[in-house]
Amino acid sequence: MPDSTAQHAVAKQPTVLVGVTGCIAAYKSCEIVRGLQKAGVRVKVVMTEHATEFVGPTTFRALTHEPVAVGLFDDPSDPIHHISLAQEADVFVIAPCTANVMAKIANGIADDLLTTTALATTSPLMIAPAMNVHMYENAATMANRGKLEMRGVEFIEASEGYLACGDVGRGRLADPSDIVTAVLARLGIAHDLAGLRVLVTAGPTVEPIDPVRYLTNSSSGKMGYAVAEAAARRGADVTLVSGPVALQPPSGVHTVRVRTARDMLQACEEAFKDTDIVVCAAAVADMRPEVAAASKLKKATDAEALSTIHLVENPDILATLGAAKGRRTVVGFAAETDDVVANGRAKLEKKYADLIVANEVGYRKTFGEDTNTAVLIMADEEVTLPTMSKRDVAERILDQALALHERK
Repeated sequence: MPDSTAQHAVAKQPTVLVGVTGCIAAYKSCEIVRGLQKAGVRVKVVMTEHATEFVGPTTFRALTHEPVAVGLFDDPSDPIHHISLAQEADVFVIAPCTANVMAKIANGIADDLLTTTALATTSPLMIAPAMNVHMYENAATMANRGKLEMRGVEFIEASEGYLACGDVGRGRLADPSDIVTAVLARLGIAHDLAGLRVLVTAGPTVEPIDPVRYLTNSSSGKMGYAVAEAAARRGADVTLVSGPVALQPPSGVHTVRVRTARDMLQACEEAFKDTDIVVCAAAVADMRPEVAAASKLKKATDAEALSTIHLVENPDILATLGAAKGRRTVVGFAAETDDVVANGRAKLEKKYADLIVANEVGYRKTFGEDTNTAVLIMADEEVTLPTMSKRDVAERILDQALALHERK
């Protein structure tokens, strides 16, 4: 079988260098760092010495798990620190940026690590200014901004409002979420699910026969976890309801662990009322034993109980959520061994879903694999995906789900 790793090379994780200057808004840089990390970006921080008076380097070191750069000579192992920082960055964003630092960069002054790095960087430079309204509107500041814009520096406009000094006007640091969105756009990373709540189910459910035996379906949970991770990376507020799997929850995702179908339904119903998009990727067991034994059944003494297990239907989670969806967008999965598209389309209608992800399953097909081949089935369209990584399939599912949601 072809090596899926060779076929689907992992893309390099983008690195953003966040510059923090001496401004009261420096604490908001923590939110910017977290927002970028949630989108799957590696973040490094460089600070001016004045910035450390507002937020300590330890805070950023704890958030990024990376060394925090402050002084030109604070890393003995790297004698040319400003060059290595500049070379690592795919984007350098200074947020907040004071009038003083803006003036230095505009006029080629490099007298500390941050400004030296800014002069050395060849990657895109973005500036989110923050200062008093009169400083912001001063002719010198506007001239410096004009110089920088002519050189290709992208500005993330300051907002108007009540300023820390008591004045009212333009000069407030842009909202951290807007800064994150602008940086991600510069990196070419979608952040189009910001403001939306996404509910994802993943993994199998297990239905106990007794304390040591159970009924279940095949599922590694990889597909559902990939969807949850991708949705969080694109800015969504994600709740992941997961059956038992051997996977670590994605960063930035609220994970609810369950075992049975009834547990999963209860968790989904609690999250459902505040949800915009639902992706039901879990392999929910259709049936469960009518009665689960309180103690282990023994072959020698409980042969009859083991030979005949009375089954009852489990709740249909996809159909239950689909019937109550209103303006929500509901995505389901159809794991089929034959007539994949026909069975998937039948499920689309029967479960009140907006989109069904249909795939053929079996030995070395889908279950437990890192790749998937699927057909996205909607009421008026079918999109056949080639074999690709489950991460890429997750992105395509979310693309379609968002497009359907925006039509409602």
